[in-house]
Amino acid sequence: MHPEITDSHCHLDFADFDGELPEIIARAKAAGVGQMVTICTKRAGLANVQSISESYPDVFHAFGIHPMSVAEEPLITVDELKAAAAHPKCVGIGETGLDYHYTAESAEAQQASLRLHIEAARETGLPLIIHARAADDDIAAILREGYEDGPYSCVMHCFSSSAELAKAALDLGFYLSMSGIAAFPKSQELRDIFAAAPLERILVETDSPYLAPPPHRGKRNEPAYTAHTAKVGAEVFGLSYEDFAAATQANFARLFTKAVA
Repeated sequence: MHPEITDSHCHLDFADFDGELPEIIARAKAAGVGQMVTICTKRAGLANVQSISESYPDVFHAFGIHPMSVAEEPLITVDELKAAAAHPKCVGIGETGLDYHYTAESAEAQQASLRLHIEAARETGLPLIIHARAADDDIAAILREGYEDGPYSCVMHCFSSSAELAKAALDLGFYLSMSGIAAFPKSQELRDIFAAAPLERILVETDSPYLAPPPHRGKRNEPAYTAHTAKVGAEVFGLSYEDFAAATQANFARLFTKAVA
């Protein structure tokens, strides 16, 4: 029996998993991944993501508009996000955030979208799920400004940004999520950022089908591989796998309260 962990961020609706979900979820269970949160990133995918979470007792979902998709459709409204969040298995708002690496031309729209997601997270009490790439200063400023308007909870998903953004997020009481990137051999600087963070603010995830950790790097990622990242996380914090797993489970339960309820 493996200690239980949770894949706090995956994309089970992506075509990479078409026709294989029962097997994917069975392998996750066998690896000790007891729960999964599958993330919807576009309006058009919501019904499918809801159906997936309804079909599997231990799969939950979140809904938001990915920053790279913001320019493709009308700006989401707080009411739309709140309506989606009312689904019994919707446990988070996002992913949202800023991505200036691929879509800097839509920066203004991304910022507007992020602010709306923050408001929805505050009003629903569900955690905000943040994607950050090449936009650390703006992300930190907007998250801080939003928190000054009223507190909300948040996780920096697939965290691979600067120590400065990590500190800004942690200072607000937010969480950092460790993905397969943290297990890459050349990611020592990132591992050092995690090691400096409080253990009670750490989650694990795959972001599958992307970013498979060793020994599967370069292949399709899947929730079962959360265990490889968690093993590295245990080493980063100088803990046994069992203790690190228990800590991240407690963290998930504290942040994603609706999943636990």
